[in-house]
Amino acid sequence: MEELSLGVPEPILERLPDGDENVAADMQKAVAGWESQLNRVLEESDDEREAAGRVLEAIDRFEERYRTYDELVPELRAWGQSPIYAIAWRTLYADVIAQLHDHDELGEHLDRERNARLVEDGIRLSDL
Repeated sequence: MEELSLGVPEPILERLPDGDENVAADMQKAVAGWESQLNRVLEESDDEREAAGRVLEAIDRFEERYRTYDELVPELRAWGQSPIYAIAWRTLYADVIAQLHDHDELGEHLDRERNARLVEDGIRLSDL
Protein backbone atom coordinates (compact mmCIF):
# COMPACT_ATOMS: atom_id res chain seq x y z
CA MET A 1 0.00 0.00 0.00
CA GLU A 2 1.22 3.50 -0.78
CA GLU A 3 2.75 5.67 1.90
CA LEU A 4 0.38 8.19 3.51
CA SER A 5 0.93 11.90 3.38
CA LEU A 6 -1.05 13.94 5.90
CA GLY A 7 -0.99 17.66 6.59
CA VAL A 8 -2.59 20.47 8.51
CA PRO A 9 -4.89 22.43 6.18
CA GLU A 10 -3.89 26.05 5.74
CA PRO A 11 -7.42 27.37 6.56
CA ILE A 12 -7.18 25.85 10.05
CA LEU A 13 -3.85 27.56 10.67
CA GLU A 14 -5.17 30.87 9.32
CA ARG A 15 -8.07 30.85 11.81
CA LEU A 16 -5.78 30.60 14.82
CA PRO A 17 -5.21 33.83 16.76
CA ASP A 18 -2.25 35.90 15.62
CA GLY A 19 0.92 35.56 17.62
CA ASP A 20 0.22 32.01 18.77
CA GLU A 21 2.61 29.95 16.68
CA ASN A 22 2.82 27.30 19.41
CA VAL A 23 -0.59 25.83 18.58
CA ALA A 24 0.21 25.69 14.87
CA ALA A 25 3.52 23.99 15.63
CA ASP A 26 1.75 21.53 17.98
CA MET A 27 -0.77 20.68 15.28
CA GLN A 28 1.91 20.15 12.66
CA LYS A 29 3.94 18.02 15.06
CA ALA A 30 0.87 15.93 15.96
CA VAL A 31 -0.04 15.32 12.32
CA ALA A 32 3.56 14.40 11.47
CA GLY A 33 3.53 11.90 14.34
CA TRP A 34 0.22 10.38 13.21
CA GLU A 35 1.53 10.15 9.66
CA SER A 36 4.67 8.39 10.86
CA GLN A 37 2.73 5.93 13.04
CA LEU A 38 0.19 5.13 10.34
CA ASN A 39 2.89 4.61 7.72
CA ARG A 40 4.64 2.25 10.12
CA VAL A 41 1.36 0.35 10.54
CA LEU A 42 1.00 0.05 6.77
CA GLU A 43 4.59 -1.12 6.47
CA GLU A 44 4.36 -3.72 9.25
CA SER A 45 0.98 -5.18 8.28
CA ASP A 46 0.96 -8.53 6.53
CA ASP A 47 -1.94 -7.76 4.23
CA GLU A 48 -4.17 -4.88 3.18
CA ARG A 49 -7.11 -5.93 5.34
CA GLU A 50 -4.96 -5.98 8.47
CA ALA A 51 -3.54 -2.56 7.56
CA ALA A 52 -7.01 -1.14 6.95
CA GLY A 53 -8.22 -2.57 10.26
CA ARG A 54 -5.41 -0.96 12.19
CA VAL A 55 -5.88 2.39 10.43
CA LEU A 56 -9.61 2.13 11.13
CA GLU A 57 -8.80 1.77 14.84
CA ALA A 58 -6.86 5.04 14.61
CA ILE A 59 -9.80 6.66 12.83
CA ASP A 60 -12.08 5.50 15.65
CA ARG A 61 -9.77 7.24 18.16
CA PHE A 62 -9.76 10.39 15.99
CA GLU A 63 -13.56 10.33 15.87
CA GLU A 64 -13.68 10.00 19.65
CA ARG A 65 -11.36 12.99 20.07
CA TYR A 66 -13.45 14.92 17.53
CA ARG A 67 -16.56 14.32 19.65
CA THR A 68 -14.69 15.36 22.81
CA TYR A 69 -13.69 18.70 21.30
CA ASP A 70 -17.15 19.14 19.79
CA GLU A 71 -18.72 18.75 23.24
CA LEU A 72 -16.19 21.18 24.69
CA VAL A 73 -17.14 24.06 22.37
CA PRO A 74 -20.53 24.93 23.95
CA GLU A 75 -19.11 24.40 27.43
CA LEU A 76 -16.34 26.92 26.77
CA ARG A 77 -18.86 29.40 25.36
CA ALA A 78 -21.07 28.94 28.43
CA TRP A 79 -18.11 29.86 30.64
CA GLY A 80 -17.40 32.93 28.52
CA GLN A 81 -14.18 31.55 27.07
CA SER A 82 -13.12 31.41 23.46
CA PRO A 83 -13.60 27.99 21.88
CA ILE A 84 -11.23 28.78 18.98
CA TYR A 85 -8.64 26.15 19.96
CA ALA A 86 -11.25 23.45 20.55
CA ILE A 87 -12.80 24.27 17.17
CA ALA A 88 -9.39 24.17 15.49
CA TRP A 89 -8.51 20.77 16.95
CA ARG A 90 -11.98 19.41 16.22
CA THR A 91 -11.65 20.54 12.61
CA LEU A 92 -8.16 19.07 12.37
CA TYR A 93 -9.36 15.64 13.49
CA ALA A 94 -12.21 15.74 10.97
CA ASP A 95 -9.83 16.76 8.20
CA VAL A 96 -7.28 14.04 9.00
CA ILE A 97 -10.09 11.45 8.89
CA ALA A 98 -11.15 12.83 5.51
CA GLN A 99 -7.55 12.73 4.26
CA LEU A 100 -7.31 9.06 5.20
CA HIS A 101 -10.56 8.23 3.42
CA ASP A 102 -9.50 10.23 0.37
CA HIS A 103 -6.29 8.24 0.03
CA ASP A 104 -6.71 6.28 -3.21
CA GLU A 105 -5.75 2.79 -2.18
CA LEU A 106 -6.51 2.99 1.53
CA GLY A 107 -9.96 4.58 1.23
CA GLU A 108 -11.47 1.55 -0.50
CA HIS A 109 -10.05 -0.83 2.07
CA LEU A 110 -11.31 1.33 4.96
CA ASP A 111 -14.85 1.24 3.59
CA ARG A 112 -14.70 -2.54 3.13
CA GLU A 113 -13.25 -3.08 6.61
CA ARG A 114 -15.88 -0.88 8.27
CA ASN A 115 -18.64 -2.75 6.43
CA ALA A 116 -17.10 -6.09 7.42
CA ARG A 117 -17.08 -5.00 11.06
CA LEU A 118 -20.72 -4.04 10.87
CA VAL A 119 -21.60 -7.49 9.59
CA GLU A 120 -19.38 -9.19 12.20
CA ASP A 121 -21.19 -7.22 14.91
CA GLY A 122 -24.48 -8.61 13.64
CA ILE A 123 -25.89 -5.37 12.37
CA ARG A 124 -27.73 -5.96 9.13
CA LEU A 125 -30.15 -3.86 7.13
CA SER A 126 -32.90 -6.39 7.81
CA ASP A 127 -32.48 -5.73 11.54
CA LEU A 128 -33.27 -2.03 11.17
